[in-house]
Amino acid sequence: MNGPASGPEPDTIPALVRTAATRYAEREAVADGRTRLTYAALGARVERAAAACMAAGVEPGDRVAVWAPNTPDWIVAALGAVTAGAVLVPVNTRFKGAEAAYVLERTRARLLFVTGTFLGTSYVAALRRAAGEGPGSGPLPGLPLLRDAVVLSDDAPETFRTWREFLAAGDAVPSRRVRERAARAAPDDPSDITFTSGTTGHPKGAVITHGQTLRVYATWSELAGLEAGDRYLIVNPFFHTFGYKAGIIACLLRGATMLPHPVFHADAVLARIAAERVSVLPGPPTLHQSLLDHPARRQYDLSALRLVVTGAAVVPLALVERLRAELKVGTVLTAYGLTEASGTVTMCRRGDPAEVVAGTSGRAIPGTEVRVVGPGGAALPPGEPGEVLVRGYHVMRGYFEEPRETARVLTPDGWLRTGDVGVLDPDGNLRITDRIKDMYVVGGFNAYPAEIEQLLLGHPDIADVAVVGVPHPRLGEAGKAFAVRHAGATVTADDLIAWSRREMANYKVPREVEFVARLPRNASGKVLKGRLRNRCRGESAGSAEPAG
Repeated sequence: MNGPASGPEPDTIPALVRTAATRYAEREAVADGRTRLTYAALGARVERAAAACMAAGVEPGDRVAVWAPNTPDWIVAALGAVTAGAVLVPVNTRFKGAEAAYVLERTRARLLFVTGTFLGTSYVAALRRAAGEGPGSGPLPGLPLLRDAVVLSDDAPETFRTWREFLAAGDAVPSRRVRERAARAAPDDPSDITFTSGTTGHPKGAVITHGQTLRVYATWSELAGLEAGDRYLIVNPFFHTFGYKAGIIACLLRGATMLPHPVFHADAVLARIAAERVSVLPGPPTLHQSLLDHPARRQYDLSALRLVVTGAAVVPLALVERLRAELKVGTVLTAYGLTEASGTVTMCRRGDPAEVVAGTSGRAIPGTEVRVVGPGGAALPPGEPGEVLVRGYHVMRGYFEEPRETARVLTPDGWLRTGDVGVLDPDGNLRITDRIKDMYVVGGFNAYPAEIEQLLLGHPDIADVAVVGVPHPRLGEAGKAFAVRHAGATVTADDLIAWSRREMANYKVPREVEFVARLPRNASGKVLKGRLRNRCRGESAGSAEPAG
């Protein structure tokens, strides 16, 4: 741990907040426009939010939800709730009202923090439409167990409270009581319930503990090389494990400055990197690609940027090389994780060659086992694709109150079935080739879209691509590529198919190509393949817009 020693290392998130407030007291903790908080000031704000949670009746183990974008208030509200003993439930900002209401009802959330208007949508209005009628008497009658709802702004409708009103109500709770409550947390207590994206079936909440979180992200910070004084632009959404834990928690552990960023726009991010001297920028490959390709990029001073961590999608070798050569980024790493394993399973190591960083997701983090198995469960040798299994201290306790779903993914001897297809090399580096559900069979051959996408990204005119399996009268299934051209490129479908026949085995060659303006992605950067399959069936593909 960077910084002066000050007693034993924290083993719960409330202890981490208090330790960071002392250890890094005068360092800048949060920078967002005019909001500039030292670690000492952040600690005081979190304690005040915890007092307000206690005044609102929050008891240890109660679930408290946050439905809001990346802002300083998200940080304070979430850490305040956890300090008061609550289990944090981050809610996806892409959810519609009914989807958010499902998570609140499923977890029996006691308290909700919600943004006002974000991206032109009133989240309060959306919730009222979804849960405004019912037997309850609280802020949302359709959610009778939700006793309190706080709008993170200066305005709130009737039955909701403003953030200022909420905080003021906690002023009568003495600091001594807050610290006593915080001290009751234990490493094995649940700290959060983070919901899967719901790409298969309904969203399920993975239960993770304080101890799991702190151990994983102490390791992540060490392997990545996060340092005290780093300035970390957190574009990954806080509702996602990576945004919250590799962002907020990692910064608290190391004394780095958090710069929350609610929506990615290349212009705004480039300007902020330059103005704030950002040194750390994790994010999906498309984020970094868009910065590199921005026509005005050279007008910005990006020289402070020294650490990039990426993953969640195919990582082109050229991207790694350009980050190192053009932006002079000293450390570029890839990683692999999933919500059910606290967000991190494997990582590359500093000093790994570009081919390893781009071609794999690195090796298992300490304390973790990774195995690739065949359909019968037997371990496969290096080079053979199969399902990735993970075992270690950071695997979730289970899905919240869903024993049947938990039993589907956790084996009796502790292995987590990830549902991902991968290959281990002789050095233990893991290459994720696809989701099991995304694999398709072409004339008896297993085709893995991620592998084909990596090959297609080698075409000089292709900026982004996703491949799905579609019915084929002779082969059973075949690949269809949704491709995004680089600006000014004129490559045609026939051109790309002809090129593919020269570059890959015939069964891998897409039989169809459709050019689109952009691919539909979730907030963590993963392509929403279900929307593309719907498009193939003649349904809407969301943001997979036809190319002009």
